[in-house]
Amino acid sequence: MARGVNKVILLGNLGKDPELSYLPSGQSVAKFTLATNRKFKDKNGELKDETEWHNIVAWGKLGEIAAQYLKKGRQAYVEGRIRSRNWEDREGKQRTTVEIVADEVVMVGARGDDAGEPASRPAAAARPTKQTDDFGDPVSQEITDDDIPF
Repeated sequence: MARGVNKVILLGNLGKDPELSYLPSGQSVAKFTLATNRKFKDKNGELKDETEWHNIVAWGKLGEIAAQYLKKGRQAYVEGRIRSRNWEDREGKQRTTVEIVADEVVMVGARGDDAGEPASRPAAAARPTKQTDDFGDPVSQEITDDDIPF
């Protein structure tokens, strides 16, 4: 039987600094918002700009690192999954929250760049890929700037 796929890839700008908190169990969690933009022409041919806001949740060490290095206005690449959860507010009304649970967060741009300022040349996230050679042995290959499609 086939499995479903719940995969999200976002590239956008942080709307606020990540807020790091700890559960009573000691588990850390960082929450932040990410804005993605798209430009399109409406039916009258006018250029329109649309911004979508995403609530991001990063657990554990990933959340701690995100809270330490990400800042409002900074561009970030986020991979994760969509999760919706129901809860009751203080007035007893049922609410639903849709959020992205991050599996990977990568800062985009050079380290010295100011928040919100685009980098002159984006820094690639150098991380090994999981590939094997003809014999099934693992091969580590670094990703370079030329390999990134954006």
